[in-house]
Amino acid sequence: MKRIVFITGTRADYGKLKSLMLSVEASFDYELHVYVTGMHLLSEYGSTFKEVVKDGYNHIYIARENMPTYNMSADLGKGISNFTRYIGEVKPDCIVVHGDRGDALMGSIVGAFNNIHVVHIEGGEITGTIDESIRHAITRFAHVHLVANEQAKEILLAMGEDEQRIKIIGSPDIDIIKHKKLGSIEDIKKKLGILYDSYAILLFHPVVTEVKNLQSQVKEIIQACKVSDKQYVVIYPNNDTGSQTILDAYKELDTCTDFTMFKSIGFEDFLVLLQHTEFILGNSSAGVREAPYFGVPTIDIGSRQHGRYSAENTSIVHVDCEQDIIVSAIQSLPDRYKVSHSWGTGNSSELFMELLEQPEFWSTSLQKRLSY
Repeated sequence: MKRIVFITGTRADYGKLKSLMLSVEASFDYELHVYVTGMHLLSEYGSTFKEVVKDGYNHIYIARENMPTYNMSADLGKGISNFTRYIGEVKPDCIVVHGDRGDALMGSIVGAFNNIHVVHIEGGEITGTIDESIRHAITRFAHVHLVANEQAKEILLAMGEDEQRIKIIGSPDIDIIKHKKLGSIEDIKKKLGILYDSYAILLFHPVVTEVKNLQSQVKEIIQACKVSDKQYVVIYPNNDTGSQTILDAYKELDTCTDFTMFKSIGFEDFLVLLQHTEFILGNSSAGVREAPYFGVPTIDIGSRQHGRYSAENTSIVHVDCEQDIIVSAIQSLPDRYKVSHSWGTGNSSELFMELLEQPEFWSTSLQKRLSY
């Protein structure tokens, strides 16, 4: 029986990986091991490792020795050392990582250096900030690339990756959206204590390469929201460099009844809230990935998501981080719309399991050469 380790470091990547993990767990041919690290461990961000534990996997390791320090390079070094020890004990046949976080980079480096197949979910995408450098570094270490769409595949080919290593499976979170029975909005509001009849979602992350501007950016966003005559569900940012600046700015919202703050919201609950929101505001990938599946308008602020959506997509309004511009965008939002989604059709886990069953997958060469 082959052992497959999935690394999850955030609430976001767990939502992306969950459908794949559940499929592996249900199979008699593979043994799933879940390595939980990173932002999941932080109480100030909701201790989201509990969401993973709640799902009841047979083999879960909570890497408490990897407690983040808010220094990304220090966390990467510590993580590499601890994960190396872990894989020495578990001896996996394959390591699965997702996206563009330091936890995924850690896993890809350790896997490549120890001759273990590394599978990268959702490589080949364009992202702002340091995330794009991380994502493409993971590409170089990974042996198999499971991408969301044809555009991502073309980017990997342009980077010199071998076409035989690239498979299009869509974005796995669409599996959850399409096939999992989600709760009602009334139940989710009651569960979370949200009292608003209508609301918008604010989710703004630090852009590491622009951190010197972050304080003024958050101030502009908060003031825009205050004068917008809307009510907001506000979700904490990720724990990248600069996150504390955002959290400090949010303290002034504690006594504002038009804002309800959450350290984190479980992925399925978040999907329900997203489905019924007026719009989503900020720079989260949820605004360009999940929101379109529900026809929800997005106000995308700043540079973080540049290149991840077409300029012709009128449902996503891009704005600079200035109060008046943000308010104007809120006041002139497009109506809900129907879209042809470009991130998959909800069968990612099925395609993933089919791939695992192919002998060619397990015989993929660990020696990589660029193809130009």
